[in-house]
Amino acid sequence: SDVCSSDLKPIFGEGKRFILYCASAWRSALATKTLQDMGLPHVGHLEGGFSAWKQANLPVAEKPSKSPKS
Repeated sequence: SDVCSSDLKPIFGEGKRFILYCASAWRSALATKTLQDMGLPHVGHLEGGFSAWKQANLPVAEKPSKSPKS
């Protein structure tokens, strides 16, 4: 039996799909391959990474800045 079916199912949930990303797609590609090898069926990564996403002028939401503590 694979690890994902017994140990990771409660974490990743049944029927969920996951898209991993990083700046250039190198780390997300490795993480995707690792999760697939562990038996997680619905996982992929963003080809070209987040940098390619922004360069293609696709929508990006800016993270709100933290307000200074009083």
